[in-house]
Amino acid sequence: MSRRTCLLLAGVLVSASACGLTSGSPMVDDVRPGSIGKGEPLKGADLTVTSKEFTEQLILGAIMGIAFEAAGADVLDRTGIQGSIGAREAVKSGDADGMYEYTGTAWITYLGNSEPIADPQEQWQAVRDADLENGLTWLPPAPLNNTYALAMNQANFKKYGTKTLSDVAALSKKEPGAVTLCVESEFANRADGLPGMQKAYGMSVPAGNITQMDTGIIYTQAAKGSCVFGEVFTTDGRIRSMNLAVMRDDRKFFPNYNAAPEINTKALKKWPAIADVLAPITKKLDNAVAQELNAKVDVAGEDPHQVALDWLTEEGFVREG
Repeated sequence: MSRRTCLLLAGVLVSASACGLTSGSPMVDDVRPGSIGKGEPLKGADLTVTSKEFTEQLILGAIMGIAFEAAGADVLDRTGIQGSIGAREAVKSGDADGMYEYTGTAWITYLGNSEPIADPQEQWQAVRDADLENGLTWLPPAPLNNTYALAMNQANFKKYGTKTLSDVAALSKKEPGAVTLCVESEFANRADGLPGMQKAYGMSVPAGNITQMDTGIIYTQAAKGSCVFGEVFTTDGRIRSMNLAVMRDDRKFFPNYNAAPEINTKALKKWPAIADVLAPITKKLDNAVAQELNAKVDVAGEDPHQVALDWLTEEGFVREG
């Protein structure tokens, strides 16, 4: 996905610093243990967290950093690196100690596999096993799965009654004019995007029914009904704020992009409590939570770090003061 792909420069991957890694700044949240971090098992640790630059990543990076703070660590904030590869390389090299990364991104983009693994747990396990030799340890994944989907407004949902992509395929055969799509240009041409989806579901949508546009516009056009179905990311806050109905990928065609802590192996060996601190938080992160938190930033205009802190406090993971 374009949000998860770093820039290429003259055919060579740019360095972590060129992708946006800066010196960072200390996290100074006044937090203490709640349900996580009791006994401050990370006291004395100097840990650096990183993330990519889009909203969900900024929130997840802040969540990880604040959790480390509550457990006693001094934390350096290096979140917001442009592209994907800069953040990963920072963790791999030890310039950062951890981030939340996506299993599908690692499997396909970083590790070079062409075929995703349908079972999310098996996908995570395959990534974990492969990345150990790269000095990276993947902790258990969250239910949060930021993958592709098609979505429609409630009026069209009531009109056509489609709930799955198989339903959309059936509708395209029964009433071809009813299936109009708004998609990104990348999705329109990727094997794991529209061409592959149509093949997997036996769907044939005429080219005249497909409009390519920027991601942000897709949500508004789907909400207006200008296109019946819009390509969306399943954890995007606009799904919730615009009350869109998401079609279930019942044949499990799209890759799994479950978020999971990706930790520098040396840092984890030195501070094994990292795993225990993050485990209950990661388990709580699902698509509904992600949509709610993302909407607070993208729709309500709140600060990602504050959104992360508020959520951790509300859930009782940390306490302020």
